[in-house]
Amino acid sequence: MKTLKILLVATTCMAITVAGLAQVKTESFKVAGECGTCKKKIEKSAKEAGATYAMWNTKTKILTVKYNSSSTNAARIQESIANVGYDTPGFKASEEAYNKLDACCQYDRKGAAKEMNCGSMMKDGKCDMSSCKDCKDGKCEMQVCKDAGCCKDGACDMSICKEKGCCKKS
Repeated sequence: MKTLKILLVATTCMAITVAGLAQVKTESFKVAGECGTCKKKIEKSAKEAGATYAMWNTKTKILTVKYNSSSTNAARIQESIANVGYDTPGFKASEEAYNKLDACCQYDRKGAAKEMNCGSMMKDGKCDMSSCKDCKDGKCEMQVCKDAGCCKDGACDMSICKEKGCCKKS
C-alpha cells in the first residue's frame, strides 16, 4: 500500500512538472472564409497542425487558437489552413487549393496575403533584403517568420526558414 501511495505521488509530481514545462500559447488572426463549412475546415486544419483549441468566428473572420509551443507554432497552423484553401496573414492559399473550395466558400481574394516564397527573396543563395517586402531597413517584419523563429538578430535568415519549413520552395 505504501508503494502504491509513493508511486501515485511521484506520478502526480511528474505530471505537474511536465505540464509546467509545456507553454500553451493563445493567438488570434484573420482567416478568409465565408460560412459554416469554412469554419469546420479551418478549425479542423488548425487542429491537424497541432492546435489544441481552434475557434473561427464567421462574422469577424478571426481564428483563435491555443497550442503547445514545443510541438507547433502559428506559422505551421497558418500554412496548414492555407493548404486547404484559406488565406491567412502569413500564407496565401494556392490557386489550386482555393479552386477546390465549394462555390459558397470562395471568398474575395483582393488584398489577400501573398504566398511566402524563399526563392523570390534569394540572390546568390542568400536572402536579398531589398526584394523582401516584409523587411524594413534590413529587418524582418513578417510576424509568421518571427513566430516560426526564422529571424536571427531581427533579420530574416532563409536557411532557418527553409529548415523549419515555413517558406514555400520555389
